[in-house]
Order: sequence, then C-alpha cells, then structure tokens
Amino acid sequence: METSASSVSQLLQRWSEGDRGALDQLTPLVYAELRRMARRYMNQQPAGHTLQTTALIHEAYLRLVGQEEKHWENRAHFFGVAAQAMRHILVDYARARKVAKRGGGAHQVSLDEALVVSPERDDDLVALNDALTALAALDQRQSQIVELRFFGGLTEEEIGEVLKVSTRTVRSDWRLARSWLLRELDKNSQE
Repeated sequence: METSASSVSQLLQRWSEGDRGALDQLTPLVYAELRRMARRYMNQQPAGHTLQTTALIHEAYLRLVGQEEKHWENRAHFFGVAAQAMRHILVDYARARKVAKRGGGAHQVSLDEALVVSPERDDDLVALNDALTALAALDQRQSQIVELRFFGGLTEEEIGEVLKVSTRTVRSDWRLARSWLLRELDKNSQE
C-alpha cells in the first residue's frame, strides 16, 4: 500500500502534537525510506566493508523518537533531520574508531557492536564532516543542501521544500557547495 507524502506529513504533525498512536502508524511508513537512505549512503562505501544498515537505521530512529521537542513541518523535514542523525552517528563512530586505532582508550558508541566501518573510510568520513562544518560556518544553507542530498538522498524539490527555497536555488547552491567541498577536501588531503 503506497502512502502519500501528505499522509506522512499529517501523521508527523499529529505525533508532534503528542499523539502516540500517530507514531505507531507512522513507523512502518517511514522505515522503508529510512532504510533506503541508509543503503544509499552505504552503497557509496568501497567494496569489502561491512556495515549493517539496520543498526544505523535503528540508532537514527531512536534519536528521532527520543527528541524531547518534535516539530515536524512535513515529510521532507523529517527525513532531513533523519539524514543529519545518520551523519552524526557515522561520524561519531568513525571518530571513535580513529581514537581506538591510535591507541587511545576505549570509546563507547551507542551502535551495535556488529556495526563495522572500513577503517580506511573513517578518515574520509571525518574529513567530510569537518569540511561540512567549515562550510556551515560560511554558508549554512549550502551545508544543509549537501547533507540532505548526500546523506539523505532527498531530491532537489524535497530539499527546496525543507529549506523553503526554490529548486533553482537548491541547484545553484549544490554546485557551489560541491565545488567548495572538493577544493577543501583536496587541500586537506595534501596537508
């Protein structure tokens, strides 16, 4: 049964207003999309890594459900926040692995122990996160567009809806942000 974006948005609104039953109805509707988002990111990883998509989805979902203040404007906003949560989970995990790899003390993360990320990709993920953080200091919207598109897999139209800008603005900001990030990542890799 296909559910419209407006149905999901209505359930999100009811959940924001405290209707626990709306969350129960919403969960099966958004789970498939959360899985798609997580898989999209995992597909960008090199062959041979082992990352359990399910653990990432569950951790992101727990963060979303556990937020004290929930004000979901619509479906696209919810998935934008979900993309951000997944990014933070992956970066936290990569940083923890980097600390352990360098002989630091054990650093616990909330993901299942079965969640394994390729050590070679840890540095890339941390570098991307650092570059996105630097970009956010220069242009918050461009940083959000990269996050929503790269981590969230949202379309230009959905990103425009989340950020309340035109698709043309999203497209232009995406080009600028992508160029800036490539230069920044290239500069950092040469240091």
